Amino acid sequence: MNGSVRRFVRDTGTVFSREFVPVVRKPFVLVFTMGQPLLFLFLFGSMLEGTVGEAGASWQWFVPGILVMMCLSGPMMAGYSLLVELMGGSLERMLVTPLNRVAMLVGRTLKEFVLLLFQAGLIIVLAVPLGFRPSVPGVVMGLGVLVVFGVGLGALSFALAIASRPGGDLFWGVTQMVMFPLVLLSGLLLPVESGPGWLRVAAAANPVRYIADAERALLAGRVDMSVMYGMGCAVAVGVIGLAIGTRAMRQGV
Repeated sequence: MNGSVRRFVRDTGTVFSREFVPVVRKPFVLVFTMGQPLLFLFLFGSMLEGTVGEAGASWQWFVPGILVMMCLSGPMMAGYSLLVELMGGSLERMLVTPLNRVAMLVGRTLKEFVLLLFQAGLIIVLAVPLGFRPSVPGVVMGLGVLVVFGVGLGALSFALAIASRPGGDLFWGVTQMVMFPLVLLSGLLLPVESGPGWLRVAAAANPVRYIADAERALLAGRVDMSVMYGMGCAVAVGVIGLAIGTRAMRQGV
């Protein structure tokens, strides 16, 4: 490992520690962020019992949707912390340090990666007593797809935060305008197949739908073409997100 790589790894670890340690010290914040997914799991999921396939099949269908929804909401809002630092001026003080700017993005993204794994694992464990029967190898592969997707979304969120300075209005407007259509047109909460034709056409252009289909197949222990499509969408979002986020961090701040 040459000197530049060692410095990059060291800087990434420094930024990751700076972002992750406050979460560990204030675990109630992590629990609070889990409130919405848990409400959807126990309240909304229970209302779907018997409406999707045979008895118990609704959990096989709904739990992967909850995991993808968490992957949307958490990483898409990840830029908020960066926006606060931009507005408060603390990020500018970090920029006068010799920290690698790309490492500043990767370290923050890794923190979202760890939180996403923890939250997804907790949802899966809590869903088992409700009737969810996941495939263990499928869970590992499914979490891998979500991490790639979440890292890309998180990097895009950081880039949006940089573009939204100094007021931050652009960040909130774009995030809300993008998140809800992605959720409603992806079949995360209800099957889009039962909707009108125009809705099914719109859903076909939504990459989140393919990732949700891939998660349902993987967590059920199947590997079919839906997995290939979902993995392709996740990798595309990951690559595009890291490219745009890295460029924004190097040039935009």
